[in-house]
Formats: sequence, C-alpha cells, structure tokens
Amino acid sequence: MCGIAATLLYPQQRTDEEWQAIRTIFSQNLLFNEERGRAASGVALIRRDGSFQVLKHPVPASELIHMDAYQKILASVGPETVCLLGHTRMPTKGSQWNNDNNHPLQGMYTLGVHNGNILNDDALFAELRLPRRGDVDSEIIFRLLDSLPPSLNGRYLLQVREKMRLLEGKMVSMAVDLRNPTRLLVVKRNNPLSLHYEAPLQALFFSSRYLFLRKAFGRSVITETLANETLYAFSAQMLPERGKCPTEFLKL
Repeated sequence: MCGIAATLLYPQQRTDEEWQAIRTIFSQNLLFNEERGRAASGVALIRRDGSFQVLKHPVPASELIHMDAYQKILASVGPETVCLLGHTRMPTKGSQWNNDNNHPLQGMYTLGVHNGNILNDDALFAELRLPRRGDVDSEIIFRLLDSLPPSLNGRYLLQVREKMRLLEGKMVSMAVDLRNPTRLLVVKRNNPLSLHYEAPLQALFFSSRYLFLRKAFGRSVITETLANETLYAFSAQMLPERGKCPTEFLKL
C-alpha cells in the first residue's frame, strides 16, 4: 500500500495567492497520504518543455516537506509547471534504502509513481530484456511505457493497453512521457484514486485518499472516484475546457 498525491496544472500566470494555494494543497495532500506509507516519500515537478526536478528520500512525507530541497522545488512551481507528482511508500519489493527503488521512478523518457504490486516484473524484465535501475517491481511499468512513441495518431491508449495487459497484479500508476509532458497517463486497476478539478485554480488534483479531497474541496468529492480497470489520458493544456474529464479513456 502506497499513497499518491498529484496535481495537473494549466500552464499560465497566476496570482501569488493562487500559487501559494496550489503549493499548500499539494503538500497537505502528500502529508495526508503518509498514512499509506512512511518508509519513503518523493516528489517530481514537470514543466511544459519536458524539463523536471525530482526529490525522494527514505523518510516519511512529514520529514520530506520540511527539507530545504523540497521547499526549493515547491518555490519553483510557476507558469511553465504542468504537473506535480507525489508519492508515499510502503515497500512490497526493493529496499527503501536504495533510493532507486523509491518514487517517483524515471525510465528513459517516462517519469511516474505507482501504488500496488506487480507480480511478474522479474519475468518481464528478463523476457523483454529491458534496462533496470533498481529492484522495485514498479519500475517495469515505466520501462514498458518507454518503449512506446509519445504520439501514435490517436492509438496511444490502445498501445498502452497492450503493454499494461502484460502486467499481473494491482496498480494505480500516473506517468508523464517527457517527450509529451502536458499529457498525464493514469492506469487504475483495483487500487484507489480520486480526483477533483478546482476551476478557479485551473488545476486538477488527484489523491489515493478521497477523504483529503473531500476535506479540502467539499462533500461532492466523494463522487469523483475514477472507474476501475480503466486507462485515462488527461491534458494540462486542455484543463480549462475539459476540467476533470479526460481527453481519452479506455477500458483495460
């Protein structure tokens, strides 16, 4: 069991108060998810041009958010930021003392987080001869996504589904291909994930714990749980028109 806290942002100028609200909600969301994992925590900031920053340590979120490096990343959230990914880890495979096992995880092109357990990662790494940095089972998700081109003429989710059907186990994963950094891919299979779009901030918030979103934004969030066994693509560029609605979705 791990926790995911994420924010997808429409890239634009905002007031100081709006930026502070986004930073505060993200940090509180990460902290609220600490209950789902205290062995390690981490964050990634992704910009519209594909540049990014990652911070992760084998400490609980309640320690991470007070680190100078964390504060610097949050302070750098700005008009070019399109996504913040946060993770709180309870290890099922791979020691947290090897930071390559902690999330966010990075493949060649893909940056992401995962909650769940993959049962056949070793077999897939061996069969497909994929590169491997750590021991954690989650890494196979992002290595598989690396093998796809970032644009497939409307067939991206079909190709993702082919890859995700190779995996055995439970999962919620969120991933950004840095070659197409304004698209957020969400895979939901038998683990929790809820979302809420806050129109005044033009920001879409995700959490493994709907209670956080309900506490932050109101009772209606209880209905904003993503459907199971489904792939979703969300676009930072299209948030003002799409809100919490994905640009594409496909049943697994």
